[in-house]
Amino acid sequence: MPLKTSRTTVHRLPKRAHYDFDTITDILDSGFICHLGFVSDGQPYVIPTGYGRDGDVLYVHGSAVSRTLKAVAGGIPVCVTVTHLDGLVLARSGFHSSMNYRSAVILGSAEPVLDDKLRALEIISEQILPGRWAELRPTTRKELNATTVLKLPITEASAKIRTGPPADDDEDYALPIWGGVVPLALIAGKPEHDGKGVPMPAPKYLAKYRKK
Repeated sequence: MPLKTSRTTVHRLPKRAHYDFDTITDILDSGFICHLGFVSDGQPYVIPTGYGRDGDVLYVHGSAVSRTLKAVAGGIPVCVTVTHLDGLVLARSGFHSSMNYRSAVILGSAEPVLDDKLRALEIISEQILPGRWAELRPTTRKELNATTVLKLPITEASAKIRTGPPADDDEDYALPIWGGVVPLALIAGKPEHDGKGVPMPAPKYLAKYRKK
């Protein structure tokens, strides 16, 4: 399912662009924080928020009184971006220095989730930390009413990916300057109990928690 349109076509370094559904959703599934961009009353806003994906739908959530979600729920155009930084690319010149990354951009309009909000919240929770939702106490009606969930169809999108070492000018390889890549990754630390409630060991799903 190609998601390329005139609006999502990458013009700068187009060889790094990808428009297939699997590549784009792989980038989405590797994270859980997106930046939600929109314009309200002539003012651009870009808001970081958690998300979850189910099939070809992206879900975001927040407070029912959130100005952001109220504006977006009205059907205005939005732009959602997700970026993973995989490494610093250290060339022998500032011009050719870069970063290895995976990024996705989704365009469209979001609408409120009304019929199955609880399921949408489970999708977001499981995107952030698989296995956690099943252990949580049930969400109350009051909590559900205080939460807004929006869904954005993944129908117009693009990805951009850079991998590999620096590409220096041929003459610069003779310079006594280190060149290469510094790999970067998001790594979960050891779980820390809050010291309250029932004393118990950390759940097994925390021990193996990671995002690729």
